[in-house]
Amino acid sequence: MKTIVVAGGCFWGVEAYMIRINGIIETVVGYANGLKVDPTYNEVCLGNTGHAEACLISYDENLISLEKILDKFWGIIDPTVSNRQGPDIGSQYRSGVYYTDKLDLDIILKTKNEVQSRYNKPIVTEIQPLSCFYDAEEYHQKYLQKNPGGYCHINLNDI
Repeated sequence: MKTIVVAGGCFWGVEAYMIRINGIIETVVGYANGLKVDPTYNEVCLGNTGHAEACLISYDENLISLEKILDKFWGIIDPTVSNRQGPDIGSQYRSGVYYTDKLDLDIILKTKNEVQSRYNKPIVTEIQPLSCFYDAEEYHQKYLQKNPGGYCHINLNDI
């Protein structure tokens, strides 16, 4: 099993989208690459902890490649917008790819460069090593499975 962490606006939709992809074994939503140790949702929403709402993805590389996961990820975000995805505005909603394996960086940059050709504006999605990840509160985990009519800025039918 390998892991990658992605941020693309509200983590409910990112998680609900990603867990539907064959080869992705588990997802956990949480707070990535911020300054405060073990922040709460309310603290992250204030926008001053430095964290991004993110989704930790565990996947079986025998069933799906990182490149394929990232192709799906780039398709559900606007990588040219800073601190915003859909109607979600704030630094906690920035887009990002946070890796745990340095060997993944070349793949991440390759997919970013391929996606860049589709845009006139530069891609501003963060690409960084994962410095920290704190699980979000339990009620956020698999939120849209528990609340099928809940808010989602991603088209979950487009997998």
